[in-house]
Amino acid sequence: MLNIFMLVMIFGELLASISQVLLKKSAQKEYPSRIREYLNVLVIGGYGLLVVSMFVGILCYKHLGYMGTVIMEPVAYILVMILSRLVFGEKFTKNKLIGMGLIITGIVVFYL
Repeated sequence: MLNIFMLVMIFGELLASISQVLLKKSAQKEYPSRIREYLNVLVIGGYGLLVVSMFVGILCYKHLGYMGTVIMEPVAYILVMILSRLVFGEKFTKNKLIGMGLIITGIVVFYL
């Protein structure tokens, strides 16, 4: 069931989640000019990680197949929630926890 490409897919989703956190962190800052809003370390790093994540996803499509990859993609929602809690101190609400549970349940049902 669990093969190396599932772990690679989760790693790619982690990269995409980190990129989302970097982009949100950049959006929270004030910049002196419009060009500095887009040409800073957080934005360039965030989009760079997003590109790497895209190539990891393409690699996984080849080895996991379409359905296997699509089922693993919602893991990013869970990772973003966890990273938002750690980086921004966002609270886990009841609805977020229910959503997280439904995502995990869907993945487990698909793979069993």
